[in-house]
Amino acid sequence: MELTPINKLLDLTSKVAIITGGARGIGFGIAFRFAEAGAKVTIADIDKEKADGATQQLKAKGWQAAAVACDVSKADEVGNMVAETVKTFGSVDILVNNAGIFPNILVMNMREEDFDKVIDVNLKSVFLCTQKVARQMIKQGNGGKIINITSIDALHPSSAGLAHYDASKHGVWGFTKNAALELAPHKIWVNAIAPGGIATPGVEKVQKSLELPQGVDMQKLIESFMAKIPMKRMGEVDDIGKVALFLASDMASYITGAQIVVDGGVLLS
Repeated sequence: MELTPINKLLDLTSKVAIITGGARGIGFGIAFRFAEAGAKVTIADIDKEKADGATQQLKAKGWQAAAVACDVSKADEVGNMVAETVKTFGSVDILVNNAGIFPNILVMNMREEDFDKVIDVNLKSVFLCTQKVARQMIKQGNGGKIINITSIDALHPSSAGLAHYDASKHGVWGFTKNAALELAPHKIWVNAIAPGGIATPGVEKVQKSLELPQGVDMQKLIESFMAKIPMKRMGEVDDIGKVALFLASDMASYITGAQIVVDGGVLLS
């Protein structure tokens, strides 16, 4: 067996990637690493203005990128996202299902529409995007990589107020395993990344609006969470970007149906 040269293992030059929720935070961190590795990148986001801005940042470095407005919970918009990517770049070889929301609402205060929205954006979208992209990958006949962003909440709850979010992320992890089984004959590998506490604008916003059970102090809650991290720091966006690059590359040539936990060791506690 001839080994791939080490300088080629992380080379995505011939690949086209779609990153949902790619305009900022973890999504943009992943888009940046993929583009740096040579991939042509579609940044799909519900906020077209932010998607355009993120795309310009990549283009300013001489990399190839395009922006597509997409509500990933709607099948027609997901179909357009795939069609526009193929029209612009000719194929789709990598999909990162990153788009997600995590509004903090205690179960006793949660409305049916609150629950439905989180499930639609976080879980239904993974089905819609995976199905439509996998169809394109199968048509191309060259296999592909699908990476789903779950959470450590797919394994253990992090705080009250996230029951709908935790349900969605458990669902994405289950979907990942079954899709990996179904798509393996087509040489499409499906894996997940489970981030812990990552310093993003979204996380900061949620922390400021947390609904806490009576008697729970926000500052003490944050201090308690930090104390559980053996590495003694919050994760950075690039901590996830580097793992996504690994899974998208030939470095992960024999991995499917797996979930990589990137949490600084917090689940050890």
